[in-house]
Amino acid sequence: MRWSKTLIPTLKEDPADAEVVSHKLLVRAGFIRQVSRGIYDYFPLALKVIRKIEAIVREEMNRAGAQELLMPIASPAELWQESGRWEVYGKELLRFKDRHERDFCLGPTHEEIITDLVRRAVRSYRELPFNLYQIQTKFRDEVRPRFGLMRGREFIMKDAYSFHADLDDCRREYENMFQTYKRIFSRLGLKFRPVEADTGAIGGSLSHEFQVLAESGEDSIVSCNQCEYAANVQKAEVKAPRPAARDIAEASPKPEKVATPGKKSVAEVAEFLGLPAGKFIKTLVYKTDGGELVATLVRGDHEINELKLQTALGCREVALAEEAAVAAATGLVPGYLGPIDLPLRMVADFSVQGMRGAVTGANEANTHYVEVDQERDFTPSAFADLRIATAGDPCPRCEPGVLEAYRGIEVGQIFYLGTKYSEALRATYLDAEGRERPIEMGCYGIGISRLVAAAIEQNYDANGIIWPMAIAPFQVLLLPINYKDKAIQKVCDELYQALQERGVEIILDDRDERPGVKFKDADLVGIPLRVTVGAKGLEKGCIELRWRRDGKSEEVPIDKAADTLAALVREVMGA
Repeated sequence: MRWSKTLIPTLKEDPADAEVVSHKLLVRAGFIRQVSRGIYDYFPLALKVIRKIEAIVREEMNRAGAQELLMPIASPAELWQESGRWEVYGKELLRFKDRHERDFCLGPTHEEIITDLVRRAVRSYRELPFNLYQIQTKFRDEVRPRFGLMRGREFIMKDAYSFHADLDDCRREYENMFQTYKRIFSRLGLKFRPVEADTGAIGGSLSHEFQVLAESGEDSIVSCNQCEYAANVQKAEVKAPRPAARDIAEASPKPEKVATPGKKSVAEVAEFLGLPAGKFIKTLVYKTDGGELVATLVRGDHEINELKLQTALGCREVALAEEAAVAAATGLVPGYLGPIDLPLRMVADFSVQGMRGAVTGANEANTHYVEVDQERDFTPSAFADLRIATAGDPCPRCEPGVLEAYRGIEVGQIFYLGTKYSEALRATYLDAEGRERPIEMGCYGIGISRLVAAAIEQNYDANGIIWPMAIAPFQVLLLPINYKDKAIQKVCDELYQALQERGVEIILDDRDERPGVKFKDADLVGIPLRVTVGAKGLEKGCIELRWRRDGKSEEVPIDKAADTLAALVREVMGA
């Protein structure tokens, strides 16, 4: 490919609306342009990267025994109504009507479509198991699309679904996909970590996310420094502490009210009293989907994990109660609530158990209690793991381990769905005894277009992108200092042809531009290997080879350049 014949509209300045590095560089380097919020054009270089990612994904999915198919992007509403997700999924589901006033949606995921397909095709256990996948455009009407390709409304995804006669077989395929995903992300040249995850809107009882480690990541993850335990903080367990041995009759100061005028938050009261946040007990009132108001207690330096709270309360949804509703139900002043004599059911995080000398709200305006003793002064209905895990927490799986915190970009997720969709849509099979049974299902997704952004978040410097060789739009950039010079042109054209014959993906920068412009664009676009051909090198019979990643360079004789470059590419690619 010649640069002069390729659409690569590079820019000198960062786009004004770009917040993260990948978004800035993808626009500046001529890979993408926004059409509408969260919707992008993919220019030729971007599409080359996407196709390479897709090829690796296909190779590994096929190797794992999965079969590729293609499903429609438009889904009829009746399938989503059967599954119960037409209303539950929320506003991210882009709904529309056809000319006959029938309801449809643009598929954000394809559990309903694939389950319908299978229920019409499978009758017997003899036809199971199998794994079907597709690579297709999806649409989720994100309330706030941001970060370029990391969170768009329209995106490219690989989604796969497996179907089984029993749980054990489904679990085996889950493990098969787990290992397949590890191979995929390793081949893409990414630093990643599989972590336990919440199942979210997809549903099911078991899930792992694959997180690309990057400071710009939206997700917080924790992992043990001693064992293999890792989890999204929304899923991470917190080990229940062992309460310190104490004499319940041991004397301790009684609770005392102190004036805290205008101070409501833990931070405000802590500063006012000169105490650390860890001495406080926060009282937050949540409303369940059943309408009950529940007081939730957590240490002042911790945060409630609402997913854990839902589990502890046995409900599907919780939300912070409005202050007016709390005041009406309790007759107390929101902002100064505390657990002593609070007329609501209380659940408390393990961190609250046994606290002494604590600070709480006093259920009076501008007033707090000090010297609160949990065992003496109030008794929650239950203690549970209710908080978000943090760095420094003990590992919930091994004794010596301590959790460390990271930021991550979720690029893949696998789910054990069980019979959630097969029961709802009556996707059944006849077992060996002729009994009708629901099919066991698994689900496995990879964000193809998100991977483009995630790769850049791990691979860039002040000058631009640094593509891993496996997914770079080209492997080698041939850069003549002055392509109009006949001697330089002859060497470049011959080397260009020789590398193409050796299967090297090469782009020749044949533009009539100043060398400085070419060098800046080369670094910006991020091709792994740059070959510079100039008059001084020709005098010595050499060309310059420079690696984009570390800037290391060497001179290579012209007559050996093609073989040397081809060998280097093969070595990096592991061929």
